[in-house]
Amino acid sequence: MVIKIDAKMLFTEFLKYIPKIVNQQLPALTAHAKMAPVSRLPTLDPEYYKDNNPRRSAVMMLFYPKDEKANLVLIKRNAYEGVHSSQISFPGGKAEPEDKDLAATAVRETFEEVGVVPSDIDVIMPFSDIYIPPSNFLVSPYLGISLAEPSFIPNPDEVVEIIELPLDVFLDDSIVIETDLQTSYAQRMSVPAFKVGQHIVWGATAMILSELKETIKSVL
Repeated sequence: MVIKIDAKMLFTEFLKYIPKIVNQQLPALTAHAKMAPVSRLPTLDPEYYKDNNPRRSAVMMLFYPKDEKANLVLIKRNAYEGVHSSQISFPGGKAEPEDKDLAATAVRETFEEVGVVPSDIDVIMPFSDIYIPPSNFLVSPYLGISLAEPSFIPNPDEVVEIIELPLDVFLDDSIVIETDLQTSYAQRMSVPAFKVGQHIVWGATAMILSELKETIKSVL
């Protein structure tokens, strides 16, 4: 299933801001902390996880045109016995030995999970790493651009739904909420989140989105 929400910003207009985004100083921990559950705040400090030897992974924050408007793709993961079951995330996953770098990991995983051909993705820049304590992963997000609307082919083994998030909706502060959730490490906790359609986006994905949002808003 694909979710579509009306948007206003033309993709060609958004592209004009890319050089400015590349030259911005990333807000990093400041932005991550705004969307972090209180219990996760200590884990944002690199000193917290430096001795944990975290596994490396990468995700792709892919913007593309749809009906001439700028959109960002998210996915809903399949249910499985794991800490990220059924969560909303970016396409991405763990680094493999054949990946030349983490940008290549993000591109490969985007192809494997949602079918976007690697040659169609222009990797613009890395964003700030974020540590995920339950799975001991250190995630590297990358901003990417596809100049044409992708023909998404979700991998049924990993992806149950593709979510298309228009840029205007993403930048609207009204989708930022506080909600109670049951997690893999707490029976009930209050967390900041993005409400995207009927989906609640929280945790590491929300923290990455927060840095992306603040960086884009700083150049508009």
